[in-house]
Amino acid sequence: MEFRFELALCAALESSDRVVARQLGAGVTRPGARIVDVCLLSPGPDFDARAALTPERIPAAAIEADVGPGEAVPVADAFDLPPERANAVVDAAVDAGYLERERRDGHSVVRATARYPDDWVGSLTAIENKPDLGTPGDLAAQLRYDAALGLFDRVVLATASYVTRAHLNRIPDAVGVWRFDPETGDREVVREATPLDPDAPGVEIREERSLRTEVALVSPEAKGRKRRRIAERAYGKGWRPEPPACAHATLTADGRPRCGRFGRVVDPGRECGPGCPEHDPADPPALDRDRLRDERTAWVAEPDGGGPRRQSGLSRFR
Repeated sequence: MEFRFELALCAALESSDRVVARQLGAGVTRPGARIVDVCLLSPGPDFDARAALTPERIPAAAIEADVGPGEAVPVADAFDLPPERANAVVDAAVDAGYLERERRDGHSVVRATARYPDDWVGSLTAIENKPDLGTPGDLAAQLRYDAALGLFDRVVLATASYVTRAHLNRIPDAVGVWRFDPETGDREVVREATPLDPDAPGVEIREERSLRTEVALVSPEAKGRKRRRIAERAYGKGWRPEPPACAHATLTADGRPRCGRFGRVVDPGRECGPGCPEHDPADPPALDRDRLRDERTAWVAEPDGGGPRRQSGLSRFR
């Protein structure tokens, strides 16, 4: 249920003035400690310049390396990494179209194809999905983590449940709440999210116990680096999963995997395959992911300087 809810919400949030992605790591001192269900990226002033670089994710180590669009520099000088790791980053950055590589005097040298823009991200919004508030699990702890760290500009809880005052009292005041119907795509703003301050120091909750909470202080610089990594991952990844390789598999108009035998959207990673009694091996249905993202969001499949059509704030999410 939660997977179908998540995909329906992603499809409903797509717009030509934002980028939607799902399942992104948001831990700073422990990268795998927090996974955000959905992330909304709103364009900043330099978004066009970023879109013009490449439709792919640019490796963080390539962005942070001592290399620009001017004179080519040796890989060993540009990257403070072991040689194998540096070469792997260069390979990925060249494949993405961000770096150019050549041989000079027997050494590998690189330069950037263009300057990496500093201000291409307008805002990042984290959305935690919990369709059924009757089984909240670790919801309160997850939202406390997000509110205390302040990595995102806003944090929102999305649910299909009727939201009571008791529910609101259990989560941080800064967290916004949406009630979303995955069948109709209707969305009600139950409580507006309070803007957080990504430019301020944050507190990352590492472990909560009954009498003690272990935390780590996170500097604005560390948050800035993590935000850029999240933005790059969101821009390159999107939200659509690979469709299942089954004769019963179809796709909705917005690219969600659907099972014709069961008549609903399915989770290919958990519900499909040999473990399904109705599984009939076949080529997966063709998913034109790039076309859908290009038509429905600010992401640019074939950079030509066009960039996003317009920018927006959270008021457009209603």
